[in-house]
Amino acid sequence: MESTRPIRALMRGLDALTVLNLRDGATVSEVAQEIRLPRTTVYRILETLCSAGFVFRDAADDRYRLTILVRGLSHGFDDEAWVTQIAKPFIHELCGDVVWPVSIATLSGTTMLVRESTDHSSPLATERNSAGFRAPLLTTATGRAYLAHSPATQRDTLIDILSRSNKEEDRLARARVDLQRLLAEIRTAGYATATRTRRLVEEHSLSVPVLLHDRVLASLTVRFTGPALPLKSGVERFLPKLRQCAAQISTQFSEQQAEARIKGAPEAAA
Repeated sequence: MESTRPIRALMRGLDALTVLNLRDGATVSEVAQEIRLPRTTVYRILETLCSAGFVFRDAADDRYRLTILVRGLSHGFDDEAWVTQIAKPFIHELCGDVVWPVSIATLSGTTMLVRESTDHSSPLATERNSAGFRAPLLTTATGRAYLAHSPATQRDTLIDILSRSNKEEDRLARARVDLQRLLAEIRTAGYATATRTRRLVEEHSLSVPVLLHDRVLASLTVRFTGPALPLKSGVERFLPKLRQCAAQISTQFSEQQAEARIKGAPEAAA
């Protein structure tokens, strides 16, 4: 049989992924040193992996880190994609009920990645954010809801990374006492809110965590404008519906996980 020459660029990309998998992030120079390639070559490799979605460059420390897509390669279908598929019909049903746009987002690096959104089907959406939109952790309701309900170790690690960021949206991470107080209040309330002004119009966001036991799967968010609905009224109207939707997503996720374990048991035993 005629031998096939390996694709050198692909091999180099896999080498870079291997290095990142063994570290909590790495700089271009560190990866270049490990795989013994010029920095310019390694930079192109890492940026290509970023474009493909397998790697991201963390603005907080300029290190490259793996995304959840890499984990999906080993599991066939990662939990975040799984929960998104489960959530899709529920959030579209919720949008049909409340009319305002609804979205679900998961943690990706040090930001929240919108996995599914009803912006394009909501007549009241002031913006049309599609899946793939990234939201800051500290200044958005979706990020605050996730961070507040995440395990303490993960929460502290994320705050430490954000505290080294120069971005205005991450500034609160350096006011550790104030941030911890805010997150404690969110945990107690069970939801997070945020308000921003876009085109001279206030937009409120209300988010709840999608929980599975002590784990945060995602954040579920509804956005509405201040002139149409004050924040307090929006919380009173939408919070019960958001919580119900989050519970439905969590329950179905749990059931499908159990079914997958049952189906996989005979194969594992064999």
